[in-house]
Amino acid sequence: YLGSGYTVKASMGHLIDLPKSRLAIDPENNFQPEYITVRGRAAILKDLQKEAKKSTLVLLASDNDREGEAIAWHLNNAFVGKTSAPIQRIVFNEITPVAIKEAVKNPSVIDEEKVNAQKARRVLDRLVGYNLSPLLWVKVKNGLSAGRVQSVALRLICEREKEVLEFIPEEYWTLEATFAKGKSNCKAQLVQYEGKKPELKSENDVNKIIEAIKNAKCVVSDIKESERNVKPKAPFTTSKLQQSAATRLGFTSKKTMQIAQKLYEGVNIGSKRVGLITYMRTDSVRISDSALEDVRSWIGKNFPNDLPEKPVEYAVGKKAQDAHEAIRPTYTEYTPDYVKEFLSRDELRLYQLIWEAFVSSQMKGAKCLTTSVDIKADEALFRVSSTKVTEKGFYNVVKLLSSKEEITGSIPSLKIGEELKATDFSPEQHFTSGPARYTDASIVKTLEEKGIGRPSTYAPIISVLLDRYYISRNNKQFVPTPLGKMINDILVDSFPDVINENFTAEIESKLDEVEEGKVEWPKMMGDFFFPFKNHVDEVMSTLESVKGSMDEVTDKTCELCGKPMLKKLGRFGYFLACSGFPACHNTKSIPLAKCPRPECNGEIVERKNKGKSKSFYGCTNYPTCDFISHFKPIDQYCPKCGWFMVEKYDKKHGSFKSCINPDCTYLHTAGEEVEN
Repeated sequence: YLGSGYTVKASMGHLIDLPKSRLAIDPENNFQPEYITVRGRAAILKDLQKEAKKSTLVLLASDNDREGEAIAWHLNNAFVGKTSAPIQRIVFNEITPVAIKEAVKNPSVIDEEKVNAQKARRVLDRLVGYNLSPLLWVKVKNGLSAGRVQSVALRLICEREKEVLEFIPEEYWTLEATFAKGKSNCKAQLVQYEGKKPELKSENDVNKIIEAIKNAKCVVSDIKESERNVKPKAPFTTSKLQQSAATRLGFTSKKTMQIAQKLYEGVNIGSKRVGLITYMRTDSVRISDSALEDVRSWIGKNFPNDLPEKPVEYAVGKKAQDAHEAIRPTYTEYTPDYVKEFLSRDELRLYQLIWEAFVSSQMKGAKCLTTSVDIKADEALFRVSSTKVTEKGFYNVVKLLSSKEEITGSIPSLKIGEELKATDFSPEQHFTSGPARYTDASIVKTLEEKGIGRPSTYAPIISVLLDRYYISRNNKQFVPTPLGKMINDILVDSFPDVINENFTAEIESKLDEVEEGKVEWPKMMGDFFFPFKNHVDEVMSTLESVKGSMDEVTDKTCELCGKPMLKKLGRFGYFLACSGFPACHNTKSIPLAKCPRPECNGEIVERKNKGKSKSFYGCTNYPTCDFISHFKPIDQYCPKCGWFMVEKYDKKHGSFKSCINPDCTYLHTAGEEVEN
């Protein structure tokens, strides 16, 4: 973009940082950090210094956020004395010719206060992590670690898991009836019986109503029509992009950010390379004037009737740093159809989400007409509704982001007083759903709402918890592991004021104040650290070690040496290990249930096929016994048939407990005892 007079080099992230091997923070000297060249990165730094030395001007163009500012600051310090060339800072929000040339025309200096905010976060996280982790090594198990923000996210997931496990589903029923008018028919739901909302707790309750109304005269008692305006949503922030990609595309937060990074850095469009989206770490919905002009011009050409008189404005959240625009395509004319031949399937789908969200946000709203028909059958009132879009508005450009409101059933043409015939009654059994476990979308939404972390940290928070095996992903839901639960219990009991969403959100606000120049970061550190360190020392001396309690003697013996097997906790969860270690290295999976086949005395354990990440559950007597379950056994047995229970999941019912026996219909419901 800049021509042959410029050389462009990448630092590939941080080259200078805190060492991993020690604290490297001096609390007695204003918490000054000790920075070193990152191991393995010295050659890159030396090459950049060499290039700077022979240049007439050095432009530092790292990302326009706290981490990017810190990278620029470290590079500036590394170049001073190595080159006589002036060193300047440039920032941009998109990698396009116009944006890059504009940035070069308007260089600035490094924002020291933004650097201080990054330094404060880095030092604080180091102080918390490097004091809590040794506590866990001494009291729980070597090699564990704890972090300020990740531990709060773990707490949220553990608390939700407790709610899920304590919830007992209750049975309820619904009743749907099919009403015919000539050759046409429609299905309506029972909404009232004897003037009030029906409480159908059993099949018997439903059958009583069916018996009472099966021969009743069915008449259309009311028809209502209501028009509703549907407004487009704001363009994406980082959080909203991750949520939408999770729910619409099934992407993890990590995958979303990896693909967005590629789209931002640029792809080859024919003979030229261009960044397709703006910077993808943002909490603002602001749009630049040039982008508004661009998108309004495109809408005016393609959907002139859906172009509002003025640009649509969206409120920027109070907590938003507003350093960047919303995530949007760099050029509206690069429609998903135009770029599809240059992108992979996943790249195209994410780009399409971003393009649709941005373009639709600047179009007129849609209008929907909802028709609701009430059908009276003696003391029963049935209702059916249908929604159709009367003015498409922004729906003209929406495909992947399309609303379910557009796809609803139709109702035959009916009039009040018209008599219909009830041709069928369809009762259906349901079970109440408990609180849902967190998913990629819902944990990001919660972190954002509670002010925990920033757009750049949502995906890393989840990745760290998964990598440490504090949580696992099951049916796209996050479940704390036994290790995660143990760590959470210790940290929350010992440090309730630190492993706390309010404290974490308060820290984010203080970091913002550091960036705004309102707070001196060393004072902020001092207010926190010295009381915290005293408490860590106190817990270290008073907390009882749980190291011994994790190794449980079992009634099983090692088939290799005959010594008792111990139940141990590893980073993948519990396992059996021979007490004769290190002389005997025998290890086995923990039995989760008894094999239900009457002729077999084996046990069900977790297994994995080579190269597969998903587990299944099979009998220890394989291949003699080939019993397999794809659902994880829980520590409960069916009171009807004696087979083990499992936890199942589907989109309709969420998580629920069920008997593994295909010939048994037992579900775990309220009021029924389960035998362990």
